[in-house]
Amino acid sequence: MRPCVLVFAGLDPSGGAGLSADLQAVAGQRAHALTVCTALTVQDNDRVYGVQPVDAGMVLRQAQALAGKCAISAVKIGITGSAANALAIAEVIMRLRERRPDLPVVLDPVLASGHGDVLSRDDAVRALAPLLPLATLITPNGPEAQALSDATRPDAQAHALRARGCRHVLITGGHAGGNDVLNRWYGPAAPPPPATALEGADAQAAGLLGEWRWERLAGEFHGSGCTLAAAIAGQLALGVPTAVALENAQLYTYHALRDAYAIAPGQRIPLR
Repeated sequence: MRPCVLVFAGLDPSGGAGLSADLQAVAGQRAHALTVCTALTVQDNDRVYGVQPVDAGMVLRQAQALAGKCAISAVKIGITGSAANALAIAEVIMRLRERRPDLPVVLDPVLASGHGDVLSRDDAVRALAPLLPLATLITPNGPEAQALSDATRPDAQAHALRARGCRHVLITGGHAGGNDVLNRWYGPAAPPPPATALEGADAQAAGLLGEWRWERLAGEFHGSGCTLAAAIAGQLALGVPTAVALENAQLYTYHALRDAYAIAPGQRIPLR
């Protein structure tokens, strides 16, 4: 039997992000995705034109049917679609953790599309509030980390997010400039930061555990954040340590972006 990842995300008709991306990325780790639809969207590989949240009761029923039959080894959360859906997802996680207190939960805090199109009926930052204390790992990009923390420096952003209950924070650098993408991992029990890390007490207080540098690839990609978070969830479902899961998932995502293909002009689709 393959381990199962319970996925909460929206349906992207282009097949590049959301449930489609999560299903493929989880399968790429040799785990199985159980997909709960939180929202229907109108979008192509570039833009989001509309979002219709699924009723929170239906989200809950989808998850309950799956959790009643399948053993859940990890949870991955993408867009919730609404604040009511976030509460329903939180309820599911709390029930699952009654049986498995250490259940990994990966939260991809998608606040908007790559072009800034809103992906939630309610204020996205407020809607995520009940999920932050339940997250084993949160994977914001730079703009998302700033919006969720009201801080500009990565160490301060991570400190604020961990203060809200997130055990581990992976701040990705895809939206920053430069020849490399720098991803920073923060968490509990941090060792002294290396000489190349952020300076001194701020990084130590934030819990800087590691950094990865990846060559910045040319072009833009549809569903890169979904791919990374889902791959991490798939790795954690296999039972590997967090550091190994982060390393493996980032390498998988880098290869998926490197080999991305086009379906139309604009953002390419990662080869998951």
